[in-house]
Amino acid sequence: MTSRRNFLTLGVALAAWVASGKFAPPAQASESGETFEITRTDEEWRTALGEAQYRILRQEDTERPFSSALNNEKRNGIFHCAGCGLPVYSSEAKYDSGTGWPSFWQSLPGAIGTRDDNSLFMTRTECHCRRCGGHFGHIFDDGPPPTGKRHCINGLSLTFAPVDV
Repeated sequence: MTSRRNFLTLGVALAAWVASGKFAPPAQASESGETFEITRTDEEWRTALGEAQYRILRQEDTERPFSSALNNEKRNGIFHCAGCGLPVYSSEAKYDSGTGWPSFWQSLPGAIGTRDDNSLFMTRTECHCRRCGGHFGHIFDDGPPPTGKRHCINGLSLTFAPVDV
């Protein structure tokens, strides 16, 4: 049976853990201290992106796995930031990770920024557009050669432009 003392002790421990920052929500681009070339008000982003893309790019939400058409995109081309159009990934670096999200082993040079994300009880590397700060996803160390990285990206954060070879 749970006593009042055990309940209060658990509450104090939980409050201390939250205060330690281990349970912090991800930093928003506007609150991270970073500055970006392209800035808009929240309302301007909402209007330009629509609700689903706004949640992902501006609020760091995650789309359901296997829900993006870009997961099955096999053509040659360039993936662009859906927020500002910056080219960020090449189809040459795309691979099927089996995770349900478009995955790449590297970004285009100078296209992304990263920061620590301490949400979900762990530290991960969040990646975002270096020009507008739009959230793409996370980078993990379980990808294929030559980098060993897996850029696990929300499909709604990208647009695709095919290139004829």
